[in-house]
Amino acid sequence: MAQPDTAADDSSVARQTTTTPADMPPVGGAYARYVLFVLVVVYAMNFIDRQILAILAEDIKRDLGLSDSDLGFLYGTAFAVFYAMFGIPLGRLADNWVRVRLLSLGLFVWSGMTALSGLSTNFLQLSAARVGVGIGEASAGPAAYSMLSDWFPKGQRATALAIYSSGLYLGGGVSFFIGAVVVKAWNATWPVGGPLGLVGWQAAFLAVGIPGLLLALLVATLKEPIRGQAEGLPPPPPVHGIGRKLWTDLSSVIPPLTFFHLAALGGRVLATNIAVAAGFVALAWLLITLTGDTPQWVALGLGGYAIASWAQSLRAHDPPAFALIWGTPTFLLTIMAFGTMSFVGYSVGFWVVPYAIRTFVVPMTAAGGDLPWYATTQAVALIVGGWAAAGGFLGTIGGGFLADWAKKRHPSGRIAVASLATLVPAPFMAAMFTTDSLLAFLLLNIPLAFGSVWLGIAGATVQDLVMPRMRGAASATLFLSTTLVGLGLGPYFTGFISRTSGDLATGVLALLFMAPVTLACLWLVYRSLPAAEASRIARAQAAGEII
Repeated sequence: MAQPDTAADDSSVARQTTTTPADMPPVGGAYARYVLFVLVVVYAMNFIDRQILAILAEDIKRDLGLSDSDLGFLYGTAFAVFYAMFGIPLGRLADNWVRVRLLSLGLFVWSGMTALSGLSTNFLQLSAARVGVGIGEASAGPAAYSMLSDWFPKGQRATALAIYSSGLYLGGGVSFFIGAVVVKAWNATWPVGGPLGLVGWQAAFLAVGIPGLLLALLVATLKEPIRGQAEGLPPPPPVHGIGRKLWTDLSSVIPPLTFFHLAALGGRVLATNIAVAAGFVALAWLLITLTGDTPQWVALGLGGYAIASWAQSLRAHDPPAFALIWGTPTFLLTIMAFGTMSFVGYSVGFWVVPYAIRTFVVPMTAAGGDLPWYATTQAVALIVGGWAAAGGFLGTIGGGFLADWAKKRHPSGRIAVASLATLVPAPFMAAMFTTDSLLAFLLLNIPLAFGSVWLGIAGATVQDLVMPRMRGAASATLFLSTTLVGLGLGPYFTGFISRTSGDLATGVLALLFMAPVTLACLWLVYRSLPAAEASRIARAQAAGEII
């Protein structure tokens, strides 16, 4: 049976709540909204630390002697692969342990690693720091999604998760402004290096990393919600042996521990896993031979193998969770659809400012004469970053409200709203990266805010397809797709096309070929979602879940 192991000693029990039902604030009440506010700030900090590399990219490229493919690797793959790998065991930990503690510890780790990025002096050191940021941030999504799903009723879930997801755009937009301001001020004060020999881009990493260490203390004071309370379901039984379960989940994704972990499940399982590993090695070798980008494909091959190993382990240790996640075609199509959306979104979000600087700001400055007020690096960063924050916030919040409205009128209404994230921005994106006017470029960027309407919808959809105790694992699986496919491949893909074609615009425009794939997945989800949601309890029980 797939219930928590109760054989361990009581001293290893994870308390599911730090408050009792008598003093627990009501679902959807004032305290729930306070928690939502704090989590928005956390998510904003999450994306400030993740996205600030975009505005610093040109300086880092110059100082460390990197290529566009290297930048795509640093921003995307180095972060995404380890975010995805550790998101699996940390997502499971969010289902078993106190989510507030997990989120606080994760915030402390990723903020510290962001600060350490500011002390990096070569590609290897910066790559290692980005890996650390990815591991720390892997705790945020599963813990926050699971907490908010217990703080808000089902009818408000897409709205609450959309508000939370707006932190992505608030943080991403603010990061452009902070990065540009800190770099300009630092380099103006110390043109040849400041204290400790640090230059502007290094100071920017320190400036955004250190405040997160303080925010972690505030997060630690939040109340832990009761699992299932928002849906009137009984809370799951206490989970015993948390440390042992965490080790099991870690060993199910971290090579070479995976071989020993799966060997305990039988020779057939191990043989299958070895065959899968060999397949990823062969694929990585082929792609390295074709592209010459060894770190990129070694990292992605490692990530793909880790996911396959975890799926094997989950199938053996928790059949109901496997059935509702990997065994549900609707769930898989959902994460494929949103993964391809993030493939485009992450790439455009990273390359938009470097493109504007290379294509417009540098040539206009070199030509001399009077420049329009918006033709400086700082102005472009402020305009693009400001609209990324404001437009992304409005798009995400608006998408959440519209999705909940549509859901009341059709079981798949949310998915119809999500399709706007692909349909609306595509033509404007094509015009934006072909215009020869900086002003037109900045104006055409405005409708791209529609690309953010899917964020709350994605979280709400996967949460509604699983049981409450599986929400952390479901969120981690969603993030596997949005990070490994989206963040791990998108920015690199554009950088690779730019390197081979000699034209960054070509690399960005090539992303439009993903639109038909996204829309096809959404259409299939739209048709199958009502039946999948209606049957989740029965399918979980059929797989061994006790309710």
